[in-house]
This record gives sequence, structure tokens and C-alpha cells, in this order.
Amino acid sequence: MWKCEVVDGTELDVEEVAALYRASTLAERRPVEDGARFAGMVRGANLVITARAAGQLIGIARSLTDGVYATYLSDLAVDQAFQRQGVGRALIQATRDAAPQASLVLLAAPAAVGYYPRIGFTQHNSAWVMERAAG
Repeated sequence: MWKCEVVDGTELDVEEVAALYRASTLAERRPVEDGARFAGMVRGANLVITARAAGQLIGIARSLTDGVYATYLSDLAVDQAFQRQGVGRALIQATRDAAPQASLVLLAAPAAVGYYPRIGFTQHNSAWVMERAAG
């Protein structure tokens, strides 16, 4: 069995988190090989929920929130060996519980586009992204 809990992202082992991203396939879309940038991502989030089974990190929800209006769920990663067991749903629920007044917003990975409508998200057709500057 696994357990979700709110943690301080600055106290996480960045290599352990990177290993989870690789095990979940999220590493394909995140800069896990750029250690400083990845560490900044992990440590800069102000709402981090982890899921552990027997001490092993099996899932993470990494968010930015003001706590009352909007929570941006920037990363949801679940180790492939633990997917389809409710870990992602539990991480999302714990994220909502941590900021219950805020709307939860995310950008879906292409492979997960069909997942989010099944758990209560609605598609928003006016989202925009400006990619970071080169360099």
C-alpha cells in the first residue's frame, strides 16, 4: 500500500525525484539531465505531494499555487509499475485538499489527454503557452 503526503520540495532528494520521472516517462518532457534546472523545478514548487510505498517514491504532484484562486499542477508523475492503481487520482485529490478554494489547472502530456476527462477535468480551449527564451 502507498501513502500520499504534503512535503517540502526543498527537502526532497532531487536524484530520487529524477529517477521517478524516468520511471514514469515524464523525463521525456522535463529537463532531468540538466541538474541545476531540474533541482530548481523541484525546490521551487510551493505545493508538493508525494506518494510512497514501503519508503519508495512512486508518485509526485508538483504544483504552484496561491492557495485560493489557482493551482497549476505542473507535474504529475507515477512510476509505471504503480500506474492504474489510483496513485495519480490520490495525488490530485491531495493537491485539491491542500488548496480547496483554488481551481486546478494543468497541461496534459499527449499520452494522458484521455485520462484527465475521466477523473473530472474539463478541457479549456483558450490556454496559451509562450516557450522560454533560447539560451
